[in-house]
Amino acid sequence: MTQQGVRWTADQVLALAPDAPSRKAGSKLGVAGPWSEAGSSGEGTVWGLCKGSGSKPYQTVVDIADIAGAAGPAYKCSCPSRKFPCKHALGLLLLWAGEDGTVGAVPDGQPPAWAQEWLTGRRKRAETKRSPDAAPGSPPADPEAARRRAQRRAERVTAGVTELEQRLSDLLRGGMASAEQTGYGLWEETAARMVDAQAPGLAARVRELGAIPSSGPGWPVRMLEECALLHLLDQGWLRREQLPEALAATVRSRVGLPASAAGGPVRDHWLVLAQYDTADSKLTTRRIWLYGAESRRTALLLSYGAAGRAPALALPVGLALDAELTAYPGAGQLRADLGEQFGAPAPTTARPPGVRTEQATHLYGKVLREDPWLDYWPVTLGEVIPTPLQGPASDGWQLADAEGGMALPITPSAAARAGLWRLVSLSGGAPVTVFGECGHEGFTPLTAWPRGVGEAVPLC
Repeated sequence: MTQQGVRWTADQVLALAPDAPSRKAGSKLGVAGPWSEAGSSGEGTVWGLCKGSGSKPYQTVVDIADIAGAAGPAYKCSCPSRKFPCKHALGLLLLWAGEDGTVGAVPDGQPPAWAQEWLTGRRKRAETKRSPDAAPGSPPADPEAARRRAQRRAERVTAGVTELEQRLSDLLRGGMASAEQTGYGLWEETAARMVDAQAPGLAARVRELGAIPSSGPGWPVRMLEECALLHLLDQGWLRREQLPEALAATVRSRVGLPASAAGGPVRDHWLVLAQYDTADSKLTTRRIWLYGAESRRTALLLSYGAAGRAPALALPVGLALDAELTAYPGAGQLRADLGEQFGAPAPTTARPPGVRTEQATHLYGKVLREDPWLDYWPVTLGEVIPTPLQGPASDGWQLADAEGGMALPITPSAAARAGLWRLVSLSGGAPVTVFGECGHEGFTPLTAWPRGVGEAVPLC
C-alpha cells in the first residue's frame, strides 16, 4: 500500500472530529508550519511533532487501521486534551491528506521510537484480545449459572410485560383522551418499571408515548399505532417459544436483551456509506452504514460514547476497508461487529447499485413482515431529483424518480437540516444517486453521488 493510494480528503478527515471547535482548531493545524519530523508508513501509520505553547513539541501518532484487527483509526498525543481525536491528530491527518498542496510534508518512512513503542503495544493488546487464551487465570464460564441468570431475567421481563399489557388495556378502556390528561407522568413511571424489569427496549418505546399527545393534529391515531406495536411486542415475548428462531431473536432484541454477533465472519471490501450520531443525556450512539462490494450486503455498525464524548469508532464516508464483519442474529437485522481489518481504509469511487422509488417502498414493506417494529430500512435510490412538494400548504421536499415513477417524501427532520440544501445544490435539477433510510415517515438522505462524480458527499 503506497502513501498516495490511501490519501483521504479533508472532509473525510474532519468527519472524525468530536465537535465543531475541534474541527476548527484542527483545520488551523493542517499546514506544514507547526509540524516537524512528520512521516507515514505503508501500514497506515502517520506521526509528527507539533509545536505548542511549551518548550517541547507534542508527539502525535495516528494508526489509521490496525492490521492486528482492532478498529481504527486510533490516536495518541502527548497533549493534555481529553478529546479523541485531539486537534493535533486532526491537523496531522489534514497535513497527510495534502489538502493545502504540501504533499511532500508527510513522506514515507519508518516510525520513530516513541511512535513505534505505542504501535507495538497497541497491536500486542489487539492480538491478546483476539487470542482464545486471553485470560488464562480466569475461571471457566459456568453454563449452569449463566442459564439461571438468563432464566431470572426472563422472569423479570415477563412480569414487566404483563404489567405493561395491563396499562395498555386501561388506556384503551378509558379512551385516548385520558392520555392527554395524564401527560408524561404515567409513561415515565411505566418506563421506570420496565427498566426495573430489565427490559430497556420496552422502556424506550414507552417513554415515546408520553410525547405523542402534544405532537399535533392526529395524535390519537399515532398513539393507537404505537400502542398496537407495543402490544404486538408484548405478545411476541409471551409467545416467543412458539415463534421461528429468527423472529424470536428479533423480539428479544427489541425488548432489550443483549445479544452477541454469531455465525462466521464475512470478508469483503466494505464501502462506508454513511456515519451519523444521535445523543441523549447519557449516551452518544454512532451509526455507520457499510456495503459489501462482493457480497452486496448492507451492514450497520453501532458504537457508543459517554455523554459529551464521541464514540471511538469512526469511518469517514467515501472510504472502503478490507475487513471481516460478523452479523447479529434476528430476522431483518443488519447490525454487525467489525472484526479483523486487512489494511488501512482507502478512498474509493465505488458506489452501491441504486433502485427505483417503487422498489424502495417494496423493500421496506417486505422487511416489516420480519420485523414489524423496524423504523427504517437502508436503501440506495438511483436517478432521483429533489423537488419541493406541490400544493399551497406544502413546505416539504421529496425525491422524485427521474423516469417518471413515484416520489418519496423527505422526512421532516431531514428537511430541516442543512444537508437538504447540499443535496439540492449537488443535483441542480439533474438526477443524483442517494443513499438513506426509508421508513414510515418518508426518506432520510444520508449520502449522495452526483451524476458523473465518483466521490460520495455526506449529507449529515
